[in-house]
Amino acid sequence: MFIDIHVHTRKIPGPPRLDGRQAYTTPEQLLERYDKLGIEQAVLLPDVNPECSFAPQSNQEIMELCQVYSGRFIPFCNIDPRAVSYSPDAPLDHLLGFYKSQGFKGVGEVCANLPFLDPLVQNLFKHSQNVGLPLTFHIAAQIGNIYGLYDAPGLPQLERSLQLFPKLKFFAHSQTFWAEIGRLKTPADRYGYPNYPIDEEGVVPTLFRCYENLYGDLSAGSGCNALTRDKDYAVQFLVEFQDRLMFGTDICAPDTPTPLVDFLLELQREKRISEEVFNKIAKENAKKLLEL
Repeated sequence: MFIDIHVHTRKIPGPPRLDGRQAYTTPEQLLERYDKLGIEQAVLLPDVNPECSFAPQSNQEIMELCQVYSGRFIPFCNIDPRAVSYSPDAPLDHLLGFYKSQGFKGVGEVCANLPFLDPLVQNLFKHSQNVGLPLTFHIAAQIGNIYGLYDAPGLPQLERSLQLFPKLKFFAHSQTFWAEIGRLKTPADRYGYPNYPIDEEGVVPTLFRCYENLYGDLSAGSGCNALTRDKDYAVQFLVEFQDRLMFGTDICAPDTPTPLVDFLLELQREKRISEEVFNKIAKENAKKLLEL
């Protein structure tokens, strides 16, 4: 029924969170949840940026998991923009080309806490475009004490990147991105989950209309909140951009909630969205984009 465009798992869970809870689900724990939720396959995103993980994960582990659990997992590689030489001229295409030749389907989740227009980040975008791999990113609302590529309110640096790399498919994700589906009441809304109705559209739908290389990763509380905060607008948004939105969970820990499953099924059951729209968002868009 579903393909999950965004998930994290580890063979060995690794260091716990600061509160003592298990930080990462094991593949066995994840697949047990998937079988109950009706999730057929999932894109595995390695955490390589030090800002977002106590223990960075290798691309090789991702490939091993995809081989062991054949047919259930889809590999994305991840390259830190500072890799190889900490240079805007680093030959990242050498690494990306190798991983593509090994069957990796995309890049991400890019979580380095650098501005979108930092030359190191632009170098990663350039080589991802040239190699022909889509890229999943996490946006942050500030520099420091957070993870994710930084942009200001209105997402001007993301927009410039969409212009500079028109053949690169950007898979957009995180609170700071999805908060701007509606007009921000205050800049602080970018840090969390606005719960007020969408009385006026924000920059996100505008960017979708202007740039065909922008795609929506609906995973995590951020993607789900963007829809559930205003059910009527959610229907409009899902229908208008039905070819560029993808279901996801962003499961990390074994107990990560998955509210988007229930919300999409509710819209389908109530016939607020058609079977065609539901199927595109649930899995068909991912199959088409990743050539599954």
